[in-house]
Amino acid sequence: MATAVETLEKLERRITITVPLADVQAEVEKRLKARAKTAKAPGFRPGKVPMKMVAAQYGYQVETEVLNDKVGQAFADAANENNLRVAGYPRIEPKAAGAVEGVAMFDATFEIYPEVKIGDLATAEIEKTVTEVTEAEIDKTIAILRKQRVHYHVKGQHDAHGDGGANLAAEADNRVTVDFTGTIDGVEFQGGKADDYAFVLGEGRMLPEFEAAITGLKVGESKVFPLAFPADYHGKDVAGKTAEFTITLKKLEWAHLPEVDDEFAKTLGVQDGDIAKMRADIKTNLEREVGGRTKAKTKDSVMDALIKVAELDVPKTLVEQDVERLADMTRQDMVQRGMDVKSMPFPPELFTAQAERRVRLGLILAEVVKANNLQATAEQVKAQVEDFAQSYEDPQQVLKYYFSDRNRLAEVEALVLEENVVNYVLGKSKVTEKSVAFDELMGNNAQA
Repeated sequence: MATAVETLEKLERRITITVPLADVQAEVEKRLKARAKTAKAPGFRPGKVPMKMVAAQYGYQVETEVLNDKVGQAFADAANENNLRVAGYPRIEPKAAGAVEGVAMFDATFEIYPEVKIGDLATAEIEKTVTEVTEAEIDKTIAILRKQRVHYHVKGQHDAHGDGGANLAAEADNRVTVDFTGTIDGVEFQGGKADDYAFVLGEGRMLPEFEAAITGLKVGESKVFPLAFPADYHGKDVAGKTAEFTITLKKLEWAHLPEVDDEFAKTLGVQDGDIAKMRADIKTNLEREVGGRTKAKTKDSVMDALIKVAELDVPKTLVEQDVERLADMTRQDMVQRGMDVKSMPFPPELFTAQAERRVRLGLILAEVVKANNLQATAEQVKAQVEDFAQSYEDPQQVLKYYFSDRNRLAEVEALVLEENVVNYVLGKSKVTEKSVAFDELMGNNAQA
């Protein structure tokens, strides 16, 4: 049984749970007798071990299990009787004061879910991000696709694609193959020497001074030059020091980009090589990517607006649990990247603000969904999965992937639910369209 609910703070509550020891002992004896039927001990056949030995071996463990079960059930009953929505797990401690003979007493301290009040959405101001995919973006994408299919020819040697021009000196976009040796105070250093090392000028793989020294050289020519390593250079042994390099150009190749023709279109999956269809496909893919990114930005604006208009207290217990989840996710991600995190600290304060926002939004979204019947429908979930599938070569495999696993489908349902909330809030709020340039939206990743 449990006492009346005591309010400690805004969301914190406490009840005292009492468990008759006679009930505990009776259950312990019952469980020990059941365990004795299969208990094993040296010198005894299974199931023939004396009860005293069974009690000595398992008594403490069974008594702990029974007491935990009794207290847990009493707490659950008290929560149901008082219509309490318990947030997280209760902290249960033996009650020191007011002990009663024959009774075990515990204090259960816990938090409840808050009342969430959603303010007037008509006062919420939201920026809806819009981005246009123009012919220029398609051209940039084609330029990137051409670069991804580049092949190289020896400069000066004529073939079906030409000879690379009259300039036989190394210049931007040429692939160079070099031998180099670097010394500091006349001594070679680790990583400062290589033979037949190839790279493309202008891609930034080498330090700018190194590339500048090669630019203008012809095959067979050498050059000696100083190179000052930056203080933050990844090679700690040479960081901040000046080396002297000797470099020899052994091979020079020019880049040949494929022509934008029917063969090029076929490499992109357009079977009949139709250039117009290729451009249409690229535009469709870009619009899908843009749609996802603009939706994400608009959703962030909606979530910020909901946080501003909602009033609620956030349960500390839920925040602490989410802090642990975020820390675990970060740790697992770092391990997958090959990092050693065994001795690496993960202070809770690193994740507290993010966890608090996640919990707050979760409670707000749940209230908006419940109050306005915005649950994800089966039709919406199916449509979302089909939309995912369109960007893959085998859409049927994608459909099977999601619909064969309830957990994967639950992730899609969560996305649909969020979109339902976003659309609902957009329909109630002050919405201003914010035009964002394509390159800005994509983080300049689309530039050739």
